[in-house]
Parts: sequence; C-alpha cells; structure tokens
Amino acid sequence: MTIKAIIFDVDGTLADTEDGHRKSFNKAFAESGLDWNWDVAMYDKLLKVTGGKERIKYFVSDFLTDFDKPADYDGFVKNLHAVKTLHYTTMLREGHIPLRPGIKQLIQEARAAGITLAIATTTTPENVSALLEVGLGKDWESYFSANGCGDIVPHKKPAPDIYFWVLEKLGLNAGDCIALEDSENGLRSSLAAGIKTYVTLNHYTRKQNFTGAAAVFDDLGDLASFYKVSGLRS
Repeated sequence: MTIKAIIFDVDGTLADTEDGHRKSFNKAFAESGLDWNWDVAMYDKLLKVTGGKERIKYFVSDFLTDFDKPADYDGFVKNLHAVKTLHYTTMLREGHIPLRPGIKQLIQEARAAGITLAIATTTTPENVSALLEVGLGKDWESYFSANGCGDIVPHKKPAPDIYFWVLEKLGLNAGDCIALEDSENGLRSSLAAGIKTYVTLNHYTRKQNFTGAAAVFDDLGDLASFYKVSGLRS
C-alpha cells in the first residue's frame, strides 16, 4: 500500500485537549450562573458523545433530568458552548496545550515527503485554528489540503460523514489514506469510511475498545516504530 494521505483527528490525537475542554466548560457554566461542575469522572462519561453542544444536551438529558429547560433550549446550549469556546481558545493561544510527542515532526516529515495531510474532527474551526497556530505557526492551514471540522456534516463521529467529506475534498479513495485517532468513536468513524486507522491513547480513552485498529500506540514519541508499522518512511 502506497500511502497518499494522512487524516488527523484533533482532540486527544494532535494534543491532549480533553482536560482543557473540561475546564473551559466549567468556566462557561460558572460565568453563565449555572452550578454545574464536570469533574474528571463525569467528563469521562460525557465523552461517549462527540461534539460540545451534543455533550451539554447529553448531560442535561441523562444526568440532570430535573433541569428546567429555557424556552429557546437550542439557543441556550449554543450560547453556552460559544462561551466555553472563548475560554478554550484563550487557553490554546496562551500555549497551555502543546502538541503531543512526535506530532509536529510527523506532520513536517510527511509534508516534505509529498504526503497529503488533512483534518477530520468534530471540534470547532476556532479550536483547530487556535491549537495549530501555536503548534505549527500562522501558516498552519497551508499544511492541510482538507480541514474537516465542526458542524460541516450533519452527523458527527462515530458516523463516518466527516471522513467521507474529507475524502471527497481530497479526491482520494479510502484505500489511499490512513487515519490517526485516539478514541473508540473516532475509530468507528474512520473504519466505517473504509480507512486504515492507527490509534494513540490518552488518559480518557486508554480503556476503550480499539478492535479493528491497525495498531495502537501510547503516543508517537518513537516515530521510527510508527513508520515501520504503518509503512511510512521519514
């Protein structure tokens, strides 16, 4: 197999972002006058659902059943998520969430080797931009031929929609690509699109089911091992 493209998930894959998200949600709740607080154990449960707005709704429906929803509930959730995003992007721009080991080197070496790079994530465009501007520089967008993020597809992971969108943008077949993911939902999404997928673990996903992954790594600190297993060459 000649790999023509690498498609990257963002949260948990490019950087250990999940605790930054959790803390930013809590800041948004406090700022909005809500007495909600998501500790690590709660956030671990909420990560079963992808997408920030979807996660808030899941929390209310399954863990806060006595909550009196405002008339414009969707508007309430959208605003709450927007406040959270402001806190999160500030955290990113201040450099509090660096890229994971090996990620920057992998991106630079793959790009130099002529391999197409793309992003497939459920996180917002603002979050992606804030993270990668710090991690890769102001010209980070030039690294990626497709930037699939946020609400551009109707169904988020584990649905394969975002991967199908990226493949269409790239003009490539699934068999020409590999994906990098960190979660079971992400893996199910990429596999459903027919893409060979490698997983890097993090604190929140370590115990999830990664059946079907081509290989599972703690991180990409040892890129030589990843290159050997995946068939990529630096």
